[in-house]
Amino acid sequence: MTQSPRRDFLKTSAGATAGAALAGAPAVHAQATWSNQPEKGAKLRVLRWKRFVQGDEDVYLANVRKFTEKTGIEVRVDHESWEDVRPKAAVAANVGSGPDIILGTNDDANLYPEKLVDVTDLATYLGRKYGGWYPVCEQYLRPDGKKWIAIPLGAAGGAMVYRDSQIKAAGFQSFPRDTDGFLRLMKALKDKGTPGGFALGNATGDANGFCHWLIWAFGGKLANEKNEVVLNSPETIRALDYAKELYGTFVPGTLSWLDPNNNKAFLDGQISVTNNGISVYYAAKNSSDPKVKELASDIQHANMPIGPVGVPTEFHLFFNQMIFRHTKYPKAAKEFLRFMMEEEQFSPWMKASIGYVAQPLVAYEKNPIWTEDPKHTPYRDVMKQMRPAGYSGRLGYASAGATADFIIVNMVAEAASGKSTAKEAAERAQKRAERYYRV
Repeated sequence: MTQSPRRDFLKTSAGATAGAALAGAPAVHAQATWSNQPEKGAKLRVLRWKRFVQGDEDVYLANVRKFTEKTGIEVRVDHESWEDVRPKAAVAANVGSGPDIILGTNDDANLYPEKLVDVTDLATYLGRKYGGWYPVCEQYLRPDGKKWIAIPLGAAGGAMVYRDSQIKAAGFQSFPRDTDGFLRLMKALKDKGTPGGFALGNATGDANGFCHWLIWAFGGKLANEKNEVVLNSPETIRALDYAKELYGTFVPGTLSWLDPNNNKAFLDGQISVTNNGISVYYAAKNSSDPKVKELASDIQHANMPIGPVGVPTEFHLFFNQMIFRHTKYPKAAKEFLRFMMEEEQFSPWMKASIGYVAQPLVAYEKNPIWTEDPKHTPYRDVMKQMRPAGYSGRLGYASAGATADFIIVNMVAEAASGKSTAKEAAERAQKRAERYYRV
């Protein structure tokens, strides 16, 4: 690639303004500008999670090729399962080598903030241009209220995915909005021979989403506002008692389920309801199997039921984009993330993956993907109403470590299955969490 097109591209990107943003989208500043000169001869390696929605991977890689064509910067993209990305990111942070950019989950960035490139300038630019970041983005990636340690990518929203015909056959005209109604539904589905199932293995997305929602719904929490571990509480015990009663309605095998398992069980007709991203619906719509494709018309989505606390208590799989300080090309890495987050690339990517990743920037709420099919809409506002890991304590090494160690997931699984009493499970989880919060 000649230097002239490269200089033209960089000049254009430096003068980018809100006028190029999403049509009609709000912007805090009308003149959001970006100036950055990537290093000569830069090459980048990106590690991200394997797709659950084919359109996600297809358009992401198309955008990568587009970036290389415009900049001359070669980008290699590797894919790993969600469960494998975290340890590989930790190794890269510890040894100081590996991928330049890693698409991580939840508060992984808080495990090693000192190993990450300060991206405050890029986060400020994007926030100004696209209407601002949702508050949870700052809770995760601006923990000190000043410096951004990574760039938000969004969240894979988890909603109730259910067979409408089977819900109605069980005597319910709509999905229950509260935990009492949800338990009644699950018992009715089991009685009908069409049980539900929820992941209780170390599933980064689905098990974390389900178990955090359940504990929070009854008022339990990992830490309080003083950052003291408070898992062993009456509220948590009440949630675990509920979990045990609920578990009695599950299809067998959920204790070992990872993120792909409930997708497969639902599409195979083994379960009638689970919590998941929009990937199950996407898979059904695009299946080459007529029976699976026919299932799409029966799939519906609902937001997670409200518990005794009376407000939404949702936990969704948050995605961050980390640039490691060992990179030789930090400016090129920033340019790559900027390019991927701009409307011209980000909006088509969201649309191709039918909203599998909900936007972190307010402007992208207007993407037509959320309204062209009513079944998409429950996923639109997940980042508005989600709680961060470690709620309601501070995010940092302790919260990230506790989440990565599946402390809440394991606690729920132990109590639900009867391996431990609710009190024993809460006490054990309390002690495990305290090891992180004492550091």
